[in-house]
Amino acid sequence: MTLYERLGGYDAIAAVADNLLPRLMGDEQLGRFWAHRGDDGLAREKQLLIDFLCQQAGGPLLYTGRDMKTSHRGMGVDESDWGRFIGHVEATLDHFELAAAERDDVLNFIQSLKTEVLD
Repeated sequence: MTLYERLGGYDAIAAVADNLLPRLMGDEQLGRFWAHRGDDGLAREKQLLIDFLCQQAGGPLLYTGRDMKTSHRGMGVDESDWGRFIGHVEATLDHFELAAAERDDVLNFIQSLKTEVLD
């Protein structure tokens, strides 16, 4: 089974995005990355996140956004931001009581993106 299937497919991944994004936007340090964004831009970003995660997990969706390095270039994401981000990812995975194997796979995948996200 693909990670996409083991996670529960599109609806489960979308639920994770629904849980994670408000955590990130509401964080006193990370919220700056979403400040002054319109509703339409936020909705598009959320859909791109879902598509990206679904495709990377082996699902049938096609991600049409930019690569992670291009998307995050110039944002000023640093080690401290990354640590807070990972904390919110872990809290979201805890919220959904993700099984250990899938949790490890998700966290390993997210960690593999670190060098592409940090400035």
